[in-house]
Amino acid sequence: MKNHTEVIKGMAPFVEENLGLLKTVEDSWQPSDILPDMTSEDWKDRVEGLRKQARAVPDDILVALLGNTVTEEALPSYQTMINRHPGLSDETGAADSSWARWSRGWTAEENRHGEILNRYLYLSGRVDMRAFEVTVQNLLRNGFDPGTGNDPYKGLIYTSFQERATKVSHGNTARLANECGEPLLGKICALVTGDESRHEEAYKRFVGKIAQEDPSGAVVAFAQMMKRMITMPARRMADGKAPDLFAQFAAVAQRIGVYTVRDYADILEHLVGYWNIAALTGLSGDAAEAQDYLGGLAARYRALADRGEAKPAASSKAAFSWIFNRAA
Repeated sequence: MKNHTEVIKGMAPFVEENLGLLKTVEDSWQPSDILPDMTSEDWKDRVEGLRKQARAVPDDILVALLGNTVTEEALPSYQTMINRHPGLSDETGAADSSWARWSRGWTAEENRHGEILNRYLYLSGRVDMRAFEVTVQNLLRNGFDPGTGNDPYKGLIYTSFQERATKVSHGNTARLANECGEPLLGKICALVTGDESRHEEAYKRFVGKIAQEDPSGAVVAFAQMMKRMITMPARRMADGKAPDLFAQFAAVAQRIGVYTVRDYADILEHLVGYWNIAALTGLSGDAAEAQDYLGGLAARYRALADRGEAKPAASSKAAFSWIFNRAA
């Protein structure tokens, strides 16, 4: 296995080649392109139209949307995570290295997600915005530990998994919004999904390059991340009322199909295949063991999903401060 930081630094030309997965600012959508123009003479009619459509969204979909939005709004923590990893960090805050330009460009695109979702929720009149805002502030204060330490391999594996997870989650929310008769929300979530898809592709390519340069190191890091499981970014969200707000949110997301154990298994299987883990050769002893472990892991989670689906659905629902303590 090679020195992780040196491998990352040596990937600078490869990162440069893939900066095109970020859009230019000129080619990017902005929240004001999608939401009502508050400077237009008919702004009241536009807002009322949005509010009317938003009334079609059931509370459980609203809760899933709110949890996803809290996750997006904690973006400062995610950029901090990237900058903790040697070789990936933006050493001055405005460095011209390819890794620094990637992380700042990625952050700039991600920042739009929380903005558009937050504004939609505010205009909808459906949610207790103060409870939502308290949750975001608590999450930023509480922080999050993805379990990567300061290992850049693990950091990029985490982001590869998480970008695909957010793509799945926003994509499923878009589908549910369209099905319940709220096409504007469907469009918003689809736009976010499109960004997440490009970001996922970039991070997967970065890890794929690591696997070419240091296959043993890549496989061992991947297995170590999966053994402790991928911690969701909003795991430490809190509204000051619910004893475990994230668990309540996750239960709703699982129940309505926004993000499920089966999705977790599918993402794992996809990454194992994308990085061609089973075909890697010349591995160290530890890496060969990690390779075997990863090869059978998705099936284990899929079996867990099967067992969960076979059980009678739980009838209990939880009250959420986000929706004025209604149950979902």
